[in-house]
Amino acid sequence: MEKQLHETILYPDVSFPYIMYTHTIHKSIPEGRGFNDLHWHEELQITLVTKGKLVIQVNGINHELETGQAILINKGILHVTTNLTHNGQYISFNFPEKLLAFYGDSAMEKNYVLPYTNSSLVSLVIKGDVEWESQVLEMLWDMKKKFDMKKNWGWEYEVSIKTVQVWFTLISNISLSSEEAPKYLKLQQERLQLMLSFIHQNYSNHITLQEIADVAHLSVSECTRSFKRTIHMTPYDYLIKYRIKKSSELLSSTDYPITEIAHRVGFNHVNHFIQSFKKYHERTPKDFRKIRNEINE
Repeated sequence: MEKQLHETILYPDVSFPYIMYTHTIHKSIPEGRGFNDLHWHEELQITLVTKGKLVIQVNGINHELETGQAILINKGILHVTTNLTHNGQYISFNFPEKLLAFYGDSAMEKNYVLPYTNSSLVSLVIKGDVEWESQVLEMLWDMKKKFDMKKNWGWEYEVSIKTVQVWFTLISNISLSSEEAPKYLKLQQERLQLMLSFIHQNYSNHITLQEIADVAHLSVSECTRSFKRTIHMTPYDYLIKYRIKKSSELLSSTDYPITEIAHRVGFNHVNHFIQSFKKYHERTPKDFRKIRNEINE
């Protein structure tokens, strides 16, 4: 089953819908959508850089974060971590907006949650330059400790209370229109998600730019503009990059010959595959597999 852009988060405990991921270049704990994996989800997300530096792309905008800095990402927003220093690490807290509301149709939900989560707010970078940002970052580090020591009695309460404190501090210090995001922006994102999902499901076949555009009922030129505007590459470049990503997974997890892997991910000619692979990884598929095998031994 191929990965979809939409992530359905699998909570360790369904009675406490909250998860903290720890990500590096190589893996995510618990297993989830990690480094260089474009996706979106219904949950709110707060990402904290715990080691190194990263670049996270949110709705096509790049944000550079250093150790100890964080970013809030609103629900339903496309995002991907595109760069992370070699030994870098970041954590992501994911939780539904209902956690902040206490209960459905509450005054908190109507006045302090939905006006923000349904607004034009896409993301909010928290660098610690002002006092309230420093307070938020301190609370995030504290939440990480609670998760790391979650056998402690009452840790779910402590994490929930701290999350609500973080949220209240954030909304107390940002000015925001309570209007919903402009319809054309929502439509733009929905169309892009359709086209990206089509690529993810059909990358192993021969697909044309016209077919990608048709999925979102766009002209070829508007399809290309949409990709360049939002993820800063052409549809063709994204297709090749996604094929290389899938080939990397096969090189790491199977013993398939290079030629077979090339065909499995949609390359008709093995030489084109090797050249494209070297462009992204600066080494041949053979060398990539050899290094991965040595790491895993």
